[in-house]
Amino acid sequence: MTVTAVPASATRLELPPLKLGPLTIDTPVVLAPMAGITNKAFRRLCREYGGGLYVAEMVTSRALVERNRESMRIISHDEDEKVRSVQLYGVDPKTVGAAVRMLVEEDRADHIDLNFGCPVPKVTRRGGGSALPWKTELFTAIVQAATREAGRGNIPLTIKMRKGIDEDHLTYIDAGKIARDAGVAAVALHGRTTSQFYSGEADWDSIARLREALPDIPVLGNGDIWGAEDAVRMVRQTGVDGIVVGRGCQGRPWLFGDLQAAFEGTDRRFRPGLKEVADSFHRHAELLVDYFEDEGKALRDIRKHVAWYFKGYQVGGELRAALAAVPTLEVLRGLLDQLDPAAPYPGADAEGPRGRAGTPKRPALPDGWLNSRELDENHRAMISAAELDVSGG
Repeated sequence: MTVTAVPASATRLELPPLKLGPLTIDTPVVLAPMAGITNKAFRRLCREYGGGLYVAEMVTSRALVERNRESMRIISHDEDEKVRSVQLYGVDPKTVGAAVRMLVEEDRADHIDLNFGCPVPKVTRRGGGSALPWKTELFTAIVQAATREAGRGNIPLTIKMRKGIDEDHLTYIDAGKIARDAGVAAVALHGRTTSQFYSGEADWDSIARLREALPDIPVLGNGDIWGAEDAVRMVRQTGVDGIVVGRGCQGRPWLFGDLQAAFEGTDRRFRPGLKEVADSFHRHAELLVDYFEDEGKALRDIRKHVAWYFKGYQVGGELRAALAAVPTLEVLRGLLDQLDPAAPYPGADAEGPRGRAGTPKRPALPDGWLNSRELDENHRAMISAAELDVSGG
């Protein structure tokens, strides 16, 4: 992998290891759980470049308690993953508590995160994800149930959330204080509202305000970290104890090498040429075959990564289209062999935002959700049957 140096003055930063209960994360970087992305295959690629906390895909509490086959796959970890990290989503305190209890009693996790940040309509329209902290009593009950069960096994539990539903319905300060009082090990904030989805810019000032409001527990910042220099700027601007990286690492597992270098104060940066990217892409596909135990499913899964890996590189339209429809590893190898192995790193064209940011939109919420911060009888009835019966989000 090609490695270059950048001016040290722009990146040197001293930040202590991240403490989460009994865990010490030497490099204060967290891979955000992303549905369909952060499975064992991708986590392995990222871990090989740098240190941090690598969180598995979000899994619904109900599906986990019911031992849904795909949910059990999602929470699986490689034997050499030092910290087995799982993220749960749920809207019912009893079910979330039962899921945490299962993870603790069966020794399936060393760290558990609760999802209160997902803006996807199929989650928020049932009162889950980033919609849930608006209902203060429900949010409190879920976090208390989860921390109580996690505490039985001395497992640190954290939460990840957004600023609120929109600028008129912000929840992050209240939610952060409730979570702290319930005994969470850390709080992570994505500096966007539900209505923003992934559009516009993340509000790092809100992250700084949360850091100031919660001086007694670690606060992590998330949003618009596309490179190591962004992470340094966030820490300097907000005072957070660590950073959470989501879309910025899609197609760039080596970003975690850059981040570790930045937090160690070194100038090393990965600048892969096209051959190195192609080799990583092929290895990712091979790891997915091992993970799914199904070559066809693995190759269908790798297709969504094509645009992310080859962003900015000289790859013709026909070849990109073929890669996005690749059926087997053999065909994939043949397509990748058509690329120019001498093509260098394209610079800024390969960096910056990845994926679709979308546009601000009216959040999908249960009827009357914003009328009060307390649950009415209709909402209570909805919550009792609201959890999705599939994983992801």
